[in-house]
Amino acid sequence: MLAGGLVPGSVTLVFGEPGVGKSTLLLQVMASTAGRGRPVLLVSAEESAPQVRARAERLGPLPESLYVLATTDLTEAEAAARQLRPALVVVDSVQTVADPAMGASAGALSQVRAAVEAFAGLARSTGAAVVLVGHVTKDGDLAGPRALEHLVDTVVAFEGDRHHALRLLRAVKHRFGPAGEVGLFEMGDRGLADVPDPAPLLLGDRRSDVAGSAVTALVEGRRSLVVEVQALTTGTVAGTPRRTALGVDARRLTTVVAVLEARAGILLAELDVFASVAGGLRATEPSADLPLALAVASAATGVPLPADLLSSGEVGLAGEVRQVIGADRRLAEAARLGFTRVLVPRATPAGPSDVTAIRVSSVAEAISVALGPSARGRAGRATGATAEVTTEVTAGAIAEVTAMAGRGMAHQGRLR
Repeated sequence: MLAGGLVPGSVTLVFGEPGVGKSTLLLQVMASTAGRGRPVLLVSAEESAPQVRARAERLGPLPESLYVLATTDLTEAEAAARQLRPALVVVDSVQTVADPAMGASAGALSQVRAAVEAFAGLARSTGAAVVLVGHVTKDGDLAGPRALEHLVDTVVAFEGDRHHALRLLRAVKHRFGPAGEVGLFEMGDRGLADVPDPAPLLLGDRRSDVAGSAVTALVEGRRSLVVEVQALTTGTVAGTPRRTALGVDARRLTTVVAVLEARAGILLAELDVFASVAGGLRATEPSADLPLALAVASAATGVPLPADLLSSGEVGLAGEVRQVIGADRRLAEAARLGFTRVLVPRATPAGPSDVTAIRVSSVAEAISVALGPSARGRAGRATGATAEVTTEVTAGAIAEVTAMAGRGMAHQGRLR
């Protein structure tokens, strides 16, 4: 994933949500390095040495050259690293170490910046590869000043849902090679294992006969990942319909819903719309617009999409379907996994001979091709039917309440 690996004298910043497996990943990297007879040092500012040892023993035997220093003191950690002169130093985490002489508390911007600068100087002077673990904000971004990314050589994001097994390691910045490359891992009892083919994890449990399921291919670095985009629509019980997104950008979902109503005639104003990406991954690139629109249209009409259909394309506000990068890799991955038809923008170049590229210019055309020409009419009737049933139930309920009230008044009259 990283061209050149962990380069001696370099500083790498790894960040991810709590519980995603950052410490597990780095313990495995340290054990691998120490297993080759090279000393490594873990500066643990959040766990005690016995806690680290218990976690490491679950992953396998501990090499003798793996050292742990449990401290939050920056000067103590730097002195230990200079004395040991390890090949690899891991600091978990950079937001919890502090220089007592500065006066500010750990986690303050001045302390975080000072810690990064100190460990960067350590790496340059000793030749050790330094890995810093960083916290994230509630939005999933790296916590701390943006200048931190300019002080390090490599920035790596570790993504995934703690309730799912799949993890994605993404190089956001890499001074020694191309950025954007990804590594896929599966979390198990023995730590993280490489996943050469994630398709069984991402599509193994898919129910293609259920409305609201669409498949797309995402481009991550040099890899293409085929994922399932799901949507569900239900009648709105509150005054304002909800738009809930999990794994997709909430603003894109809102935009796609508006385009479906304005440009494709799919009535969603009285429906709550829920959208997610199966497997715990995120589909935030523009190519996920078209499969998201098809999934929502399928859920609203109750018509499942064909099982052998994959879609990819950006959706504009005019309802047009725009071309996206990496179309050749998306088509090749679709063909490898057995998809025979792919809905793509009209300008998409030709792909493999064993997959049929169906070129469309608008969302309305894509819905007609995927769900049938009468899909928009069925969506309208479904919404109307829901309103009709609601009216009948409401009228019946009012009549029943009125009758009950009458019976109660008559009963009171008899008591008097």
